[in-house]
Amino acid sequence: MIRNPIGTRRLAPAGLLALTLVSHAWFAAAAESEKITHSFLATGGETRIVDGEGKTIWKYPKGTRDGWVLPNGNLLLAVNKDKDFPGGGVVEVTRAGEKVFEWKGTQSEVNTAQALPNGNIMATEAGPKPRIVEINREGKVVVEVPITGQSANHHMESRMARKLPNGNYLVPQLLDKVVREYDPQGKVVWEFKAPEQPKEAWPFTAVRLANGNTLINLTHGNMVVEADASGKIVWQISNADFPKPLLNDPCGVHRLPNGNTVICSYAIGADRTKLVEVTPEKKVVWTFTEAKGGGIHEVQILDTNGKPLEGAPLR
Repeated sequence: MIRNPIGTRRLAPAGLLALTLVSHAWFAAAAESEKITHSFLATGGETRIVDGEGKTIWKYPKGTRDGWVLPNGNLLLAVNKDKDFPGGGVVEVTRAGEKVFEWKGTQSEVNTAQALPNGNIMATEAGPKPRIVEINREGKVVVEVPITGQSANHHMESRMARKLPNGNYLVPQLLDKVVREYDPQGKVVWEFKAPEQPKEAWPFTAVRLANGNTLINLTHGNMVVEADASGKIVWQISNADFPKPLLNDPCGVHRLPNGNTVICSYAIGADRTKLVEVTPEKKVVWTFTEAKGGGIHEVQILDTNGKPLEGAPLR
């Protein structure tokens, strides 16, 4: 017996077929109505904004480590080292490509750029003297905080540092396999130690969440974990949670306002998946794949189904 809007009765095969087709059409329409789209900023070998249909609508000609779309629409970018920036650097550019701010690094690399509420820009430098700096709009370093850790391998010293609302700095340190929170005097006030296995579970991006937990990407470990204030892992996701491996060197992460997590793979996952969005229950609800091009280093989701995200980006 099949219940239909008219009542309960036995349907002839033709009626059953018609009902089945209607049901399939309804579910297909429902699935279409629930389709997720995102526009986003991607940094890495390609620096670009991609719209909800997967089309690149803006490009910057240099490779970048970190980047943000600012509230005024400009782009703040940590640029790779090249002939113009031998030690890396930070730029702010308009959508037309006009440069309105520039700071050139003084050591090996600049791996972070973050606009601060007071108008300054926070950056991290890798080199013989790894450090956090705050730069004013005239390009002068007005705050300097040393980063404690190995300095033999400059490239593997630190990555996506963030200044926290409490005035401290959250710094992932790759070869040291720790995430450290430094106060403005350079004292370590909190530390998360990455698991020993997988072997190269190097911390790359660390994001302090509203509940006090910290979301952390463990690059070559192909894992993303969330740790509480005691350093205990309370949530994690890895390729073991997918039918096929979608994470491959997950460098960047963005925790969305709805609690979902978008993860980018710098080395590209199965079926050339570059971005994957998962729910807290680890269900995949959105992916971004491309037939060509490199992976994505860091990501900032800009909107969902055309609606801009609200609040400060947690990334």
